[in-house]
Amino acid sequence: MRSVGVEEELLLVDADSGALLAVSGAVLAAAERSAWQHLGTSGRREHEFEKELHKEQLEFATKPVTEMGELQEEIVRIRREASRHAASAGAVVAAVATSPLPVQPSLNAGPRYRWIGEQFGLTAQEQLTCGCHVHVSVASDEEGVAVLDRIRPWLAILTAMSANSPFWQGEDSGYGSYRSRVWNRWPSAGPVDIFGSADRYHEQVRAMIETGVLRDEGMIYFDARLSSTYPTVEIRVADVCLDASTPVLLAALIRGLVETEARAWQDGQPPARIGTSLLRLASWRAGRSGLDGPLLHPETMRETSAEDAVEALYQHVREALKDHGDDDRVREGIARLHERGNGARIQRGLRAEYPELASVVTRCAELTLRS
Repeated sequence: MRSVGVEEELLLVDADSGALLAVSGAVLAAAERSAWQHLGTSGRREHEFEKELHKEQLEFATKPVTEMGELQEEIVRIRREASRHAASAGAVVAAVATSPLPVQPSLNAGPRYRWIGEQFGLTAQEQLTCGCHVHVSVASDEEGVAVLDRIRPWLAILTAMSANSPFWQGEDSGYGSYRSRVWNRWPSAGPVDIFGSADRYHEQVRAMIETGVLRDEGMIYFDARLSSTYPTVEIRVADVCLDASTPVLLAALIRGLVETEARAWQDGQPPARIGTSLLRLASWRAGRSGLDGPLLHPETMRETSAEDAVEALYQHVREALKDHGDDDRVREGIARLHERGNGARIQRGLRAEYPELASVVTRCAELTLRS
């Protein structure tokens, strides 16, 4: 069975005011101290946390697993670890994809981040967004690229399901996932054309880096890409999700999608020839609507309800979900998501309940740690 791993980015905020705190260095130092305090037989235990572009955020990665129940336990455990380390720096963590409150982010130190800041100016400065990236193992680069070519029409639905960034600089953006719009300011971000082979994929990546616009392969920000570190495909379209069960739902669907399209490739089925321009429209529509408006159907590229679009994805991958033992979990997760709403709907509900956006942030910080 294909293994799955999840990366999440979290905001570091003040527990009382909801204001963002530029304390990622202190939080990482606390994680490092904790790792040294838990020495094992093989030496210092590695912690799961890394710095990101801005000092107001923290990133973590789960270990690769094959069981979705274990993945949920990992996400809950690491979020709580993040909270414990953040507390030592006077902060709490919030799984929201953009800050509801106005913020002037601070770039982290180091030559790479300094280069990005100088190269991209305001785009880099304002890029305080938190995503959820899902890695699924593949047998080879050829299989991986075959999967990338075939999952393209389905990715926007994942953006809609995960949408958790309705607010930007103190205002309602009108979008479910405004993070997706901010993220697509990067010149290498978004949907891409069909590659056809691993060789063509790698040629494209090399050509992009050789332009000098991008510093390295880590700045290949395609909606889905081959990981440069692991034998995986990495799907990068989701907002970080408020509820810890939602990234597990996404991971199960994404593994099912990877498996479905790998089988299609093995059976000689060609990828759908949907133009990248249409995929950009589907991505925009998903970011705008979330689950509270129309989406573009992944097979027809015509407007349909969010419920029908999600159902189309579920039916497309259902055979693989059954083979993985994930079908019941996914059906229940989808029903729960439609009933309760994604993070964007929850944040807007909190905004209607509380007089200040600060209360939305602090309440979201509490919900982040709910199992």
